[in-house]
Amino acid sequence: MIRDITLGQYYPAESKLHSADPRVKLMGAMVYLISLFIAGNIPAFVAVTIFLIAIIKASKVPFSFMVKGLRSIVVLVIIAAVFNLFLSPGITIWEYKFLKITDVGLRNAVLMTVRMIYLIIGTSILTLTTTPNQLTNGLEEGLHFLNYFKVPVHEIAMMMSIALRFIPILIEETDKIMKAQMARGADFESGGLIRKAKAMIPLLVPLFVSAFRRANDLALAMEARCYHGGEGRTRMKPLKYQSLDMIFYGILLVYFAAVIALQVLF
Repeated sequence: MIRDITLGQYYPAESKLHSADPRVKLMGAMVYLISLFIAGNIPAFVAVTIFLIAIIKASKVPFSFMVKGLRSIVVLVIIAAVFNLFLSPGITIWEYKFLKITDVGLRNAVLMTVRMIYLIIGTSILTLTTTPNQLTNGLEEGLHFLNYFKVPVHEIAMMMSIALRFIPILIEETDKIMKAQMARGADFESGGLIRKAKAMIPLLVPLFVSAFRRANDLALAMEARCYHGGEGRTRMKPLKYQSLDMIFYGILLVYFAAVIALQVLF
């Protein structure tokens, strides 16, 4: 399950989505997330689904690779669905002792499940088609106007880039620690959910030690290279919009308007 996490990983491929400007992809991810929570009926969700399928096709990333990321949130999705199903008020559809399913609860459970699945897949596409360096540059350029309000945009973008880089590293480190402890007799598979959670506790100490050690090494390396923030720094490859990026912006505008229209009309 540890290796099933796809968030923060980059999948190299030759596609139009990979070559698009990172600012376009960041804007697309924001528009997609907003539209996902605006959609509340079947026609709007159909539009979101069609858009998601089109983006998956355009990315040329295997769908099976994206679906792997869903395995790590199965428990979270089930818990959210159960809470919405049994704790939402409304007209009772089914009742047994203290358990009660309402029409609103059933609708909320379905919507929450679909939204969480679409959310993971949609955000994974952003990191799968964009390198951490491109994400950093795109975020910094996209939020450049905040510099006029004394917001440290470069530092924020750098922290996000480092965090994304550390995700696959920590996943690999966790996998190594688990295999080392399993070789010494540790059991992470048998038992119920509570027992499995307790079995993961011995992983936390060596994992935190490793994370702090890597963070300290990174800080020393940045200081050795005289890094003092983004003021006065230039880029070897500055970002420039291409005609393809303008087409993507147009597609995003049409998609967002279509979701709003379908939500209002139906």
